[in-house]
Order: sequence, then structure tokens, then C-alpha cells
Amino acid sequence: MAALTVVVLLLLAAVPAFAVNYIVGDSQGWSTNVNYDNWASGKTFNVGDTLEFQYSPLHSVAEVKESDYSSCSASNAIQSYTDMDTKISLTAPGNRYFVCGTAGHCSQGMKLSVTVAGSGSPSTPSSPGGSSGSPSTPSNNPSSPTTPSTTKNGAAGVGGRGVLISVLLAGGGLALLG
Repeated sequence: MAALTVVVLLLLAAVPAFAVNYIVGDSQGWSTNVNYDNWASGKTFNVGDTLEFQYSPLHSVAEVKESDYSSCSASNAIQSYTDMDTKISLTAPGNRYFVCGTAGHCSQGMKLSVTVAGSGSPSTPSSPGGSSGSPSTPSNNPSSPTTPSTTKNGAAGVGGRGVLISVLLAGGGLALLG
């Protein structure tokens, strides 16, 4: 039985938790007439997760500093995207701010603020005038996450450890020990 415990512990250490790919705005995507504060409310964004912005050619995504988020300015963007399917990896804990760069869209509510927690820690999205802190820098390759991901429309991903333990204990793993 001790050998089984060692095998299970080694497998748990080797299996990464799945990151979550959040489709911003769910089925409505990145567009006007979506309340992104409500969309982000109750979601936990962790390091390793990805924000996926899906939008038409009329829109763009600009990652900005908190002050530019508050004033709806994309003129000093940290990074701008126009590919209509922008994937941004959340690579470090902290606050991240996004606005649509099309004139007038941010002031119509097309902006998103998220607080990224360390992996596995709960977080709360910030309000438009709310939190302090500086945004983290986007990764060099924002279109590809660095960990396995599960695409969810705003729902949390499912880790693979419970399934692995079930499979191991259901048959195959016990045969290896005997």
C-alpha cells in the first residue's frame, strides 16, 4: 500500500492543473452593449489563464495602464491588437486593463479590468475607478498559452488529477504494482 501512495503522489506532482481560456463576453464577444464588469464578476482569473477577445473589424483590443483605462484612452497602449481573435496569456499576478481602441467605444462600456491571482488563488475583478497597482506586461507571444488549456465561456477549468487518480485506482495502476 505504501508503494501505491508513492506512485499516486508522484503522478500528482507531474500532472499540471489546466488553465482556463476565458472568452471575453461569452457568446457576445468583445462588442458594444456588453457589461464587462458584470461578465468578470465572480470569475477567478489565475496566472496561466488566457483571455480570448473575439471581435469584428470595427473593434480592437488595447492593453492600457489604469489611468488610461479610467480615462478611456488607447493612445498610450502597452499593446494593441486588431486580429479579431486576440488571445492574451495572464502571465503574472496583478491588475490588467483593456479597452477598445475605436473612438467612443470605451466610453460606451467596452473596457475590461481583471485582477490576476497567483495560480489557484481566488481573485475579484476590479471596478473601473477601483484598485491600484500596475498592469503586468503581456508575454512576447500573447496568442499562445504556456500551459494546457480548457476553453470555457467564463467557467472554471477542470483539473486532471481527480480523473488520473480514478483511472489509476480503477485498474491499470494497481496491476503495475503487483
